[in-house]
Amino acid sequence: MDTRSKILSLTEAAVLPGPLAMVTGYFDILRAEHIHELGELQRRSGAAKLLAVVLPVSGEYLTQGARGELVAALRMIDYVVTADDADAGRLTDLLKPVETVRLEAADIRRARELKEHVHRRQA
Repeated sequence: MDTRSKILSLTEAAVLPGPLAMVTGYFDILRAEHIHELGELQRRSGAAKLLAVVLPVSGEYLTQGARGELVAALRMIDYVVTADDADAGRLTDLLKPVETVRLEAADIRRARELKEHVHRRQA
C-alpha cells in the first residue's frame, strides 16, 4: 500500500466523516513514545479513524511534507494533513473530533532529550 494516499489536502480533510480522533504534532523525530501514544489514543477514543495534523516547526530536521509521509506510514494513522496552527484549529471546529491530543510540547521535549543523549554519548 502506498501510504502517501493517506495524506490529504486541507479541503479533503475538512469533510472527513466521523467519528474520528485527531492528533497534532511536529513528528520531526519519530520515537517509540509516539507509537505508544498514538495507539493509546486510538484505543481510548473509540473513534473509527485517526487524523494526524503535522505542524510546522522551527529548526526541523525534515520538511513538513517528509514528516507527513513518515506519519502516514504508521499503521494506526488513517489520515494525515500538513497544516499550520490556524488550519488545525479550523479542522477541529469543522470535524469536532471525539478527542484531540496535542503532542507539540512532547515533541519538543523528546527532540531535546535525544540531542542530550547523543551529546552525552559523544563526550
